[in-house]
Amino acid sequence: MKLIGSYTSPFVRKVRVVLAEKKIEYDFVVDSPWTAESKVPAVNPLGKIPVLMLDDETPLFDSRVIVEYIDNVTPNNKLFPAPNRERTEVKRWEALADGICDAAANAFLEAKRPAGQKSDEWIARQRDKVARSLEFMSEELGEKPFCMGTHFSMADVAVGTALGYLKFRFADIAWPETHANLARLYDKLMQRPSFADTLPHD
Repeated sequence: MKLIGSYTSPFVRKVRVVLAEKKIEYDFVVDSPWTAESKVPAVNPLGKIPVLMLDDETPLFDSRVIVEYIDNVTPNNKLFPAPNRERTEVKRWEALADGICDAAANAFLEAKRPAGQKSDEWIARQRDKVARSLEFMSEELGEKPFCMGTHFSMADVAVGTALGYLKFRFADIAWPETHANLARLYDKLMQRPSFADTLPHD
């Protein structure tokens, strides 16, 4: 398998963490759809990363489709439960975490636009989504050791990558101070090689 993506994308990192947790070998091809010479549009018509190229050259996208596929490839270290209420809860955590990443990325990209073109109102709207989602996430986690209780799951992978992206791009959002339980979870996740070895960087 071949994973196409960047070192900065939280969605790519989510897939890399899952591949590491499942102990699956793959080739990592660094490519960004934001560069003129990018080959991403040739394999994903949406022009987004990550893209997982299967051995038969079938491209898989987006990250939610990819991680569910990977979890089903091998039976070890299952990250998704069987289809039931618990699986729905895991996917809800993933949707929340991905939403944080979407809003944060939108705010980051908008802030990079020239002064006369960027919208401070749009940036504030995205950051408000992040703040509300962090509050909700903290309340849902409570004092549990992991998002789903006592066991590590896809919910923690998604939440950990979202929190890591905020640390990487938005140091001014002081979520470790305002949400101590999220900070404890993140610190615990960073002790796993899958997270420690995939820290985002430019």
